[in-house]
Amino acid sequence: METSLRPLSPAARRGELLVIIPAYNEAANIAAVVARVKEQLPAADVCVINDGSLDDTGPIAAAAGAITLNMPFNVGIGAAVQTGFLYAYRYDYPLAVRIDGDGQHPPETIPFLLAALAAGEADMVIGSRFLAAEAETYRGTLPRRIGIRVLAGVISTLTGQAVTDPTSGFLAAGRAAISFCAHEYPHDYPEPEARVLMHRAGLRVREVPVAMRERAGGVSSITAARSAYYMSKVLLALLLDTIRLPRTRRTGYEEGAAASADRDR
Repeated sequence: METSLRPLSPAARRGELLVIIPAYNEAANIAAVVARVKEQLPAADVCVINDGSLDDTGPIAAAAGAITLNMPFNVGIGAAVQTGFLYAYRYDYPLAVRIDGDGQHPPETIPFLLAALAAGEADMVIGSRFLAAEAETYRGTLPRRIGIRVLAGVISTLTGQAVTDPTSGFLAAGRAAISFCAHEYPHDYPEPEARVLMHRAGLRVREVPVAMRERAGGVSSITAARSAYYMSKVLLALLLDTIRLPRTRRTGYEEGAAASADRDR
């Protein structure tokens, strides 16, 4: 089912949970990812954000039964993920999960994130590959591993909380975090920046251990040169995030969500 963010009938939301899957040129993986999510969470709605793919990602996702939001061009991971949160916010989903479209995030571990969220100790729960028993066998390029470690140290210092996986996009969000991500989600360096911005907005973030796989197919766009470039720019962005005033506190997002919903009616 293809759709847009234009208002739909209340029946557009079938369940309480929206699984958000940003995807760019993931024709080799997306059908299997959608199928596995539906198998593990049959009551969930699955939303694929096709980020201007040059292959058949969009049609394949729609054929697999996902709500498919087709971006007019490649807007980047941050804006694509924010589009998914905007959809969750617009249609009043109380819960949202974000996984990648390349098969690295196992849908069978989503219930662990949701259970941690249901415990009421966090507004967002993030899966960390470095807290899992498999952490010692996790592979990645050396520049990327070094970059993740540096970012983890910087963000831990800025937030006063232990952060082990600052680039993880495997997460579960409650309503307050959905509202934040719909309105404030960073576009350029979304995962690291979001950790700092959510902390400054008074939202509670918790990490839980998860195992992650290598991508099921296709080729990653991340190279050693891009890792170094990314690192330098994201550190500058984090510095700027620490000196700009937070737009609101946690209660403000709840109030803002209600006000925005009233304007949409």
